[in-house]
Amino acid sequence: MDLSITLVLIIITAISSYYGINNAAFMERCMFIPYKIKRNGQWDRFITSGFIHKDYIHLFFNMFTFYFFGGVVEQVLAYKFGVVMGGAVYVLFYLLGIIISDIPTYLKNQDNSYYRALGASGGTAATVFASIIILPLSDICLFGILCLPGFILGVLFLLYSYFKGKNQDDAINHDAHLYGAIFGIVFILVISPESATTFIDQVMSYRPF
Repeated sequence: MDLSITLVLIIITAISSYYGINNAAFMERCMFIPYKIKRNGQWDRFITSGFIHKDYIHLFFNMFTFYFFGGVVEQVLAYKFGVVMGGAVYVLFYLLGIIISDIPTYLKNQDNSYYRALGASGGTAATVFASIIILPLSDICLFGILCLPGFILGVLFLLYSYFKGKNQDDAINHDAHLYGAIFGIVFILVISPESATTFIDQVMSYRPF
């Protein structure tokens, strides 16, 4: 059985997260710490932080989400660019989602020696929102209870991430969610401009009942 690139990325993330959860020194070295990035030139933290998670629940939710939405984006890119080139573009897309989503956080906390973050949320958010642009009417279910079309849940998620990022009243990096999502939208529209027309047509045809 051929492994999809999505599944390979999940396996790599699961292995590195497992090792990090059980090895504090490895976890510390991989975490996104803007203060150390700026002072020690440890720019690799922009990527390594996306392949570790604080615990198994954090890992499960990120990878579970990435698995279901990543396949859509991977297939679209393979169709557009071919299997090899499309796969390379897909990996680049995922890594850029992790990196770009953390840039605002880096700029905000580069002089804060206490700030730390980790997880693939930026790359996952980019993948989810690229998928929403491609299939805006596909239902997304929260905990198997509340199911809404992707474009509706996407708008609610963007608003939630924006305001929570402004408040900063919890330990979650909401900015990474927000900017990862924006990157995913921009990316898919740049490489596939026709997606904008398809997205608008599908949204305009939506009827809740």
